[in-house]
Amino acid sequence: MSSPNLLQRSLAAVWHPCTQMKQHEALPLVAITRGEGPWLYDAEGRRLLDGISSWWVNLFGHCNPRINAALRDQLERLEHVMLAGFTHEPVVALSERLAALTGHRLGHAFYASDGASATEIALKMSVHYWRNLGRPEKSRFVSLAGSYHGETVGALAVTDVAIFRDAYAPLVRSGSIVPTPDARLAGPGESAADVARRAATQLEAHLARHHHETAALIVEPLVQGASGMVMYDEEYLRLARSLCDRYEVLLIADEIAVGCGRTGSFFACEQAGIWPDFICLSKGISGGYLPLSLVLTTQTIYDAFYDDATVRGFLHSHSYTGNPLACRAALATLDIFEQDDVLNANRQRSAELGKTLQARFGEHPAVRHLRQRGMIAAFDVDTPKPDFSRRFFSAALDHGVLLRPIGNTVYFMPPYVLDDALIAHLVDGAGAALDEVLA
Repeated sequence: MSSPNLLQRSLAAVWHPCTQMKQHEALPLVAITRGEGPWLYDAEGRRLLDGISSWWVNLFGHCNPRINAALRDQLERLEHVMLAGFTHEPVVALSERLAALTGHRLGHAFYASDGASATEIALKMSVHYWRNLGRPEKSRFVSLAGSYHGETVGALAVTDVAIFRDAYAPLVRSGSIVPTPDARLAGPGESAADVARRAATQLEAHLARHHHETAALIVEPLVQGASGMVMYDEEYLRLARSLCDRYEVLLIADEIAVGCGRTGSFFACEQAGIWPDFICLSKGISGGYLPLSLVLTTQTIYDAFYDDATVRGFLHSHSYTGNPLACRAALATLDIFEQDDVLNANRQRSAELGKTLQARFGEHPAVRHLRQRGMIAAFDVDTPKPDFSRRFFSAALDHGVLLRPIGNTVYFMPPYVLDDALIAHLVDGAGAALDEVLA
C-alpha cells in the first residue's frame, strides 16, 4: 500500500499551509487519491464527505464532468497567454458575464490568482484612485473586528485575526478596526438588526473623525469566515454604504468566501440591496478547479485611471493574470448556475440542512449559537478542551466526514450537490464526532 510512503515523502518535502508541521507527528496527514462528487477518497480506500468544500472552493463536486469537459476543450485551444497587450475569449466572456450579474454596475474586471491578491488589488486601486483625484492623503483603511482578508503583507493590514496578524506585525501597515455587527452580541431584547445599527453608529463616529485620511472600508458581507463564521444582519451593509457615500470613502466587499451563491444570492451584497465600489471574488468562482481571483469595479473608478500617463494607470500584474484555463473553468461554473437553477435549488437544500442541524444540535447542552446563512451553517461548542478543533477534525474523519472547526466553532460549507440523505450523513457524522470528543 502506497500511503505510508506518500505521507513520509510529503512530510519530508512539502511545507503545508497554516500548519505547525510538528503536529503531524501525532495527527497524520490524509493522503487523498481521488474525488468524485461530494466525496474524497484517501489512500486507504476510506470515503469522506467533503463538508467544507475543500477550503470553501468546491461548488459542484469533485471531478465535475461538465467542468472537466470545458477544460479539455480549452486545453486544445489555448492554455495561457500574457494579458498585458493580449486578450482571449475566455477572459472577455467571463468579464462580460460577471458584469451582467451586477446589472453592469461593476463593469470592469481585474484578474489575479487568489483571494489575498484580490484584496491587495482592491486596496491598492482604492488608494491610487484618490491619488489620481489629487487627494493622496486618503490612504488608510477601515475593517471590522475579527475580519479576515488574506495573509499577504498588504491584506494583513485589514485582517484582525491575531494568529495571522501578530506574527508579521513589523511588516504590516495596520489599518483601523471598528466593531463587528456580530449578531451574537445582541443584549436582552435586542435583534441582530439592532446590533448592526449599533455597530454602524460606531463606524459613523470613526468616519466623522478620520474620513479625510480614509481610502476605503472593507467588509466580508453577511458572514465573517475565519473569525468563526460570524453572521450579521444585512442592515449593516445598507448603513455602511450610506456612510461611505456621505464621507467619501470607497466600499470594498470581500466576497471571496461568501460570493458565488454561498449566502443565498450570487453576491451576498444583493441581500442588502446595495452595491459596493469593489467586489473581490475567488474560491468558488472556478468551481474549485484552478487558482483564480478578480476584482470587479465601477466605471467611475476605471475612468480615474484612464489617461495618457502610465503612472496614472493601475500598476499591478502577475504572470498568470486572466489564465484561459481558469477563466474557462469559471465560465463552466456560471453555466451550471444558469442551467441547473442553482440558487433556487440551494434554497431548498439550505432549508433541509437547517432543519437537520436543528433536530440534531438545537437542544444539545454544549452547543451555542446555532446559526445559518444560506449554504453556510455553524455552531459554537462550550468546552474547556484547548485541543477541541484537532480532536473534532480527527473524530469526524473516523465517521466519514471532512469538517475542520475554527477554534471551538464547528461549521458546514458543503458543495451544492448534497441531497437529503447526504445532508443527514454529514450532520450524523458531526454529531457522532462531537459526542465522542466531549465524552
